[in-house]
Amino acid sequence: MWNELLAAFGLMLVLEGILPFLSPGRLRQTLLQMAKLEDRALRLIGLASMLLGLLVLYVFR
Repeated sequence: MWNELLAAFGLMLVLEGILPFLSPGRLRQTLLQMAKLEDRALRLIGLASMLLGLLVLYVFR
């Protein structure tokens, strides 16, 4: 189980590093726009992201 968890963590780091590597300016713009969002909107985005992740895990496992 720990091997799978570490592999998933490594993959997450690779995926999250793609945007700052390829387009740091666009990432900066996006983060500035996100900083202007209300807490409720950010929570809904986070919830949607978690639910989508769970759905992907369920479908492919």
